[in-house]
Amino acid sequence: MAKIGFIGLGLMGSAMVQRLLDQGHDLIVLGNRDRTGLDAATSRGAQEARTARAVAEESDIVMLCMGTSDHVEGRMRGDDGVIAGLTKGAVVIDFGTSLPGSTKTLGAEVAAAGGTYLDAPIGRTPSHGRDGKLNLMCSGDKAAFDKVRPVLDDLGENVFHLGDLGNGHTIKLINNFFAMTTANAMAEAFAMADRAGVARKDVYDVMAAGPLRSGMMDFIKAYAVDDNAEMLAFSVRNAAKDVGYYKQMADDLGAATVMSNCAREALTMAVEQGRGEDLVPQMVDFYVDRFRG
Repeated sequence: MAKIGFIGLGLMGSAMVQRLLDQGHDLIVLGNRDRTGLDAATSRGAQEARTARAVAEESDIVMLCMGTSDHVEGRMRGDDGVIAGLTKGAVVIDFGTSLPGSTKTLGAEVAAAGGTYLDAPIGRTPSHGRDGKLNLMCSGDKAAFDKVRPVLDDLGENVFHLGDLGNGHTIKLINNFFAMTTANAMAEAFAMADRAGVARKDVYDVMAAGPLRSGMMDFIKAYAVDDNAEMLAFSVRNAAKDVGYYKQMADDLGAATVMSNCAREALTMAVEQGRGEDLVPQMVDFYVDRFRG
């Protein structure tokens, strides 16, 4: 098996690392401040690295699962970065939700160092990651994709190849824009029901009986009606980042986005109010408080 380096052991990254260990892969890992995921990995035989460069020097495949494009760029560049330690023929995969422009620039830098860069942003949750049931939206060089496909299949139930480098991140941002706009619309609908004095469950039952029903609607209902926010374990802070990235992508394309503006404004306002670590279904509370004045 190829030696895998994995950088970024947050909730999703840690789940993916545990899945890879289940499948018998040889791993070298690098985290950040919280050692929870690192300790869980090293207790099962993963090797801990001191720098991203050290990860790359020991790996055939380098995987990154990080929060922002800035974080990815910080681990990729510099004397202690992945690119500095990259071995010839290595494949680097960014599983995070990054800006397509950043992805394409890093792809050229990795190619100049003798490697290949793929973007493979993730759909679904850490629990799916732990079970190897993720959706992976991979793009970039097809030969490199085919080379790492067996490992991707260990992580994902649905593994897509979407063409040129950056297409995966583009589609993920479109996906998350739509998801967070829908989630905010449903959260406001429940809050408006409160304001109007009608039962949240009645609103849901009527909407769910028609073509409006969706998985996202059910995620928000799980909190609004059933008091379970964990059905969509995605933070308001990350949602605001992703919708902000969608706007930046649209601006870079010269396309003035209209529909994302309301979701971005609400999510940003919630972060500014100290709700950034809330989960997206808890945006219901944001709208309830807003309507109270």
